[in-house]
Amino acid sequence: MNLKINELEINYQMSGQGQAILLLHGWGADLYSFKSVYDTLSIDFCVYAIDLPGFGQSTPPKTVWNTQDYANCIKQFIQQLNIKNPILIGHSFGGRIAIRLAAAQEQMTKLILVDSAGIKPKRTSSYYLKIYLYKFIKKIVTLPLLNSIFNSFVERAKRKLGSTDYQNANGIMRDILITVVNEDLTILLSKITIPTLLIWGEHDQATPVSDGQLMEKLIPNAGLVVLKNAGHFSYLDKLNEFLLIIDNFLQRDKIVISNE
Repeated sequence: MNLKINELEINYQMSGQGQAILLLHGWGADLYSFKSVYDTLSIDFCVYAIDLPGFGQSTPPKTVWNTQDYANCIKQFIQQLNIKNPILIGHSFGGRIAIRLAAAQEQMTKLILVDSAGIKPKRTSSYYLKIYLYKFIKKIVTLPLLNSIFNSFVERAKRKLGSTDYQNANGIMRDILITVVNEDLTILLSKITIPTLLIWGEHDQATPVSDGQLMEKLIPNAGLVVLKNAGHFSYLDKLNEFLLIIDNFLQRDKIVISNE
């Protein structure tokens, strides 16, 4: 299914009945990354899985977006489909968007953050060395005499020095990635008042468990569950455990619907 929002085609799937749940995927993924979760939750809930703009079959933004722009897009998605008081489930980059929406108190029912991004990482000296090296190379190759010779060298340097997500991003999505990864949403966490479940992989290297622990401390009504022997995609690494945990967290919402 498709929905047009601000001239962008947004691809999504919807299945089930009852309390609405929105699934917001991580960077570089699409709605199918949540397929197993989507299929299970659809038994008891009305579930929406969305291709965020620039991913899957949704068209990319025309300008460089930040997470607030993505949150505004999801807010319009909710309004256009007349979705009432949804539960948000956000993984990684999708968690950034979910944090924005929940902090704005947009009449959400519950929040589940899975290996969520949003806390700006502490940079190591090697990270800054890479950045300074890239800037130095970029400055050198922009000199008139060298420009024609070294045009492709900058791109090779980007690919060598950049993250996997950066290497895989193209065009405007690369600029969007740079923008969103440098946002620190820590200040918003205390504004989230709805019940919040945090699920983290024990061995998450992209967004470490310490991020989840800080979120648990700063979000007033939050609890953290750490899945053993799981990484950044903890909901896939430990799918059965993940489904049992969220089923318990959402049990009351399911019961309310079944008794109507």
